[in-house]
Amino acid sequence: MKLLAVNGSPRKNWNTATLLGKVCEGAASVGAETDLVHLYDLDYKGCTSCFACKTKGMPRKGRCAMRDGLTPLLDAAWAADALVLGSPVYLGGMTGEMRSFFERLVFPALVYSDPPRSLFPRRIPTAVLYTLGATEEQSRQAGFETAMELSRMLLEMFLGKAELLCSYDTLQFSDYSKMDAERFDPEAKAARRREVFPRDCDKAFELGRRLVSAP
Repeated sequence: MKLLAVNGSPRKNWNTATLLGKVCEGAASVGAETDLVHLYDLDYKGCTSCFACKTKGMPRKGRCAMRDGLTPLLDAAWAADALVLGSPVYLGGMTGEMRSFFERLVFPALVYSDPPRSLFPRRIPTAVLYTLGATEEQSRQAGFETAMELSRMLLEMFLGKAELLCSYDTLQFSDYSKMDAERFDPEAKAARRREVFPRDCDKAFELGRRLVSAP
């Protein structure tokens, strides 16, 4: 059993990466092999609308035809037994790097049939993990929930049953006194980091266990 975790954050040791690490720990605790990949280490572009994945007679059969630094990761995603995507929320959605990966993972598998179907070879358990500086209420008011749920729904439609895990009101900076961020209460942020974020880590650990234990 192999779980692949993909970090769409530019930071390798902060909220998103920490939670993805806990997902991997949970999966490993029940014997799964895990791999955590940082997208910002790779050199690639988003979908270029070449439509090779939709052209009759093309050999890749649901895989992106572009060849660049993302190609090995896309191949790994097709080979994985479970897949978790993690991203901070930037301006209401996933980071640009995660969006580009998401496009090139999902769009080539989409067949323009009626109803649409998937060329992904099998159904695997998946999840999308988001971290937000906003509170849960602020996220709802701003409509962030819609974008996060859409990514979960697309994964479930084309790859396999998908879960959504969100960590709200996260600590964005180690020292708020150095930042132009008067909207936030540094003491409240630090308290939430101490009291709530560990519970989110526990949820991520259990998510990892659950994904690789799925029938």
